[in-house]
Amino acid sequence: MKSKPERRVDTRAVLSARLRDKGLRVTQQRVAVLEHLLATPKHPTAEEVGAAVNRLVPTASRASVYNVLHSLKESGLIDELVLGDTVARYDANLDRHHHFICRACDAVEDVPFETFQEAPRPRLADGHTVEDYTVTLRGICPRCTKA
Repeated sequence: MKSKPERRVDTRAVLSARLRDKGLRVTQQRVAVLEHLLATPKHPTAEEVGAAVNRLVPTASRASVYNVLHSLKESGLIDELVLGDTVARYDANLDRHHHFICRACDAVEDVPFETFQEAPRPRLADGHTVEDYTVTLRGICPRCTKA
């Protein structure tokens, strides 16, 4: 795989402007959640986001973190991923990309979209037209291979 690009860390003013542009009220919890997701290459669960945000904003309740994640997803600022483990994970990388899941440690990593040649978008037999696709790869990551 290609090396992963560094995650962008926007200033709070930039994050606040992004929230306002999407019609969301700027709150300390929203900024903290968005800031965390933009800074991490991991694809954290809501529980992991809550733990990280609570270190910065101790008043952020579990319910408020879930509500913030929902509002950020609905506004298009983050993606919610359900990759087969039935636990939703969150990703602020909105560039087209695929995912690799390590079956040993459950780490989820971004895979550049260009890794795979453009797949044909056939018209399926039942009349569905494919407009987009993502690939989820499963295997063993380099850290677990060494272990």
